[in-house]
Amino acid sequence: MTENETQPVELSVVLPCLNEADTLATCIGKAQQSFEACGIVGEVVVSDNGSNDGCPEIAERCGARVVHVEQRGYGSALMGGIAAARGRFILMGDADDSYDFLEIPRFVESLRQGNELVQGCRLPSGGGHVMPGAMPFLHRWLGNPLLSALARGMFRVRVHDAYCGMRGFTKELYDRLDQRCTGMEFATEMIIKSSLHGARIAEVPITLHPDGRKHHGPHLRTFRDGWRTLRFFLLSSPRWLFLVPGAVLLCFGLVGYALALSRFQIGGATLGPHTLLVASLAVLMGFQSILFAILSKTFAVSVGLLPPDPGLDRFYHIATLERGLLIGAVAFLVGLCLIGRVAWHWHAAGYGPLDYELTMRWVIPGVTLGALATQLVLSGFFVSMLGMNRR
Repeated sequence: MTENETQPVELSVVLPCLNEADTLATCIGKAQQSFEACGIVGEVVVSDNGSNDGCPEIAERCGARVVHVEQRGYGSALMGGIAAARGRFILMGDADDSYDFLEIPRFVESLRQGNELVQGCRLPSGGGHVMPGAMPFLHRWLGNPLLSALARGMFRVRVHDAYCGMRGFTKELYDRLDQRCTGMEFATEMIIKSSLHGARIAEVPITLHPDGRKHHGPHLRTFRDGWRTLRFFLLSSPRWLFLVPGAVLLCFGLVGYALALSRFQIGGATLGPHTLLVASLAVLMGFQSILFAILSKTFAVSVGLLPPDPGLDRFYHIATLERGLLIGAVAFLVGLCLIGRVAWHWHAAGYGPLDYELTMRWVIPGVTLGALATQLVLSGFFVSMLGMNRR
């Protein structure tokens, strides 16, 4: 059942389109066939991204509604099409005939059951099927499984194929996500933000068919788009980008301090000031990385890139600016005392040569404490500025 004026549209199928004349009519026809077969009040929206092969005319002849999107990019095309969609549910999929739109009823059924995002799965691990020649070797056996595993580990997304472009979702969820990515990361952004927002996510197995286009190859670029996806994963997770590496470095540095200050011996070699210096570098790098995690998470939440985090609110309830200033002042004074002790020894020695094996054990911790205190105080003021609209 196609769209009519007496019934509200239940499903809008949005097809991003850039020179898909070979396959566009087939995709539209399959979507409309699904509407008729299952009694779905639906529409097909073709979001044209600058085609020069007659795609808009083909779409209109087939009964689809055409939306022209000037800004280039996969995400831009989808944003334009979704914004124009009238349905309560949205289903997006590529117009290259690799996705079978006769499988639409599976998505609609799951959406009707209350799920907010229904992700297609092409991989056998999730019950999907990849036809011979439908997916490049690296994509099937390395790229998609690896990126999907990262999505599950970093964001607790319970899907087997995070990169699948055929998915259904509610218009309400999409509006809530406030998506920003205009490129291929659009699909990944949707998965990650849906999980972070606590959306109800389901997965349905689908079959991936070989690309039906004859006049040009796929728009996807393996290494470029793979890196952009990985980059987006990291940018969306200050925990894994900054906090975890910072905590590891900080622990490494503290262990180094404990060993060097106790003159620990390994195979006859005594750990001394050089070990202490390297440990100080690890402490400084680790502490700075942890501060970056706090700053970046605060900024991302304040501008809407990430949803509010109750854990961050609890942290700020405890880690107030005033407490940070107090800790920073104490650390700075302790550092000055350690450096002052060495200065006193130097004065007592008539400003002559010193025992560097001894004095550097005081100077290095003193300088490190001074640097940490400065970082803490400056970051405390900066993060308070970022969080002013939170109070």
